[in-house]
Amino acid sequence: MKIQKGFYSNNLPKISNFRLLIKLEDFLKLIPPSMTKLQKLKNAIQYIIKQPSLLNIILDLNDIRKQEFQKKYPQFLSLPEVSLDEISGGNFESNIDLCILDGGSLPTDLALLKTLSKGKNSYFEIGTWRGESVWNVAKEIDDCTTLNLSKEEMEAMGWNKRYAELHGILSKKNPKILHLEGNTKTYDFAGLNKKYDLIFIDGDHSYEMVKHDTEKVFQHLVHDETVVVWHDYAYNPEKIRYEVFKAILDALPKELHHNLYHPQNTMCAIFTKKKYKTSTFESPKTPEVLFEVKLKSNQF
Repeated sequence: MKIQKGFYSNNLPKISNFRLLIKLEDFLKLIPPSMTKLQKLKNAIQYIIKQPSLLNIILDLNDIRKQEFQKKYPQFLSLPEVSLDEISGGNFESNIDLCILDGGSLPTDLALLKTLSKGKNSYFEIGTWRGESVWNVAKEIDDCTTLNLSKEEMEAMGWNKRYAELHGILSKKNPKILHLEGNTKTYDFAGLNKKYDLIFIDGDHSYEMVKHDTEKVFQHLVHDETVVVWHDYAYNPEKIRYEVFKAILDALPKELHHNLYHPQNTMCAIFTKKKYKTSTFESPKTPEVLFEVKLKSNQF
């Protein structure tokens, strides 16, 4: 069984108060290996008959999401890729802080945000988690805001108390970072009465909520030069997460689709009016760059 941050279905049972993503092949592995494939299929069907909600798990598999995506967007294999060197305007280099724990970003995701922060004056993000993203951005931008569900609302939703308490554990160490509480389903974004230079969308990664959050951001928070970044456009730099990809495209008018890019070696997608030299997505990919990583631990 694999637990994946960001997955939720109203029809699925809450198990251990976490959102679950179970791949079909993992589900079938629960059946003894001595059985034939036909026997496994029979048993799997019997499990689904006894617990119909398991069918939702199968329907949410990424391969099925990809088929649904390609029916609507047959012209898209992926977003065009842009190198981190191209984004940084030279040889890419960035120093970042990260916890290297479950649910966090790749080092390159954080480095991307920090690179995009240069020359910007304001930053807004949806989804705080430990606060690694806004912590790194705040080294470049003084005006930083992060929005997340309150601890009380997370606990009311059945989430683990400790998990709720850990939100913002890093970012709250920086007093200049503004922490807002609210549910983006009902949050009054217009009430902020502000446009931001850089925006990071990293909240609920279901199709419905990525689409909703994207629409709200573009309706209320962007100006003509705003750069928007989505986390989890991909499961990893070589595997696109089609549920999120489709939500992004569906939320934006078609005339803005050409402003979308996938920064190489990250799990992110970005929207920018800036024009970049791009390449075509491929998987598996032949490495083009080798990142130099120097690790140093500091007491938290």
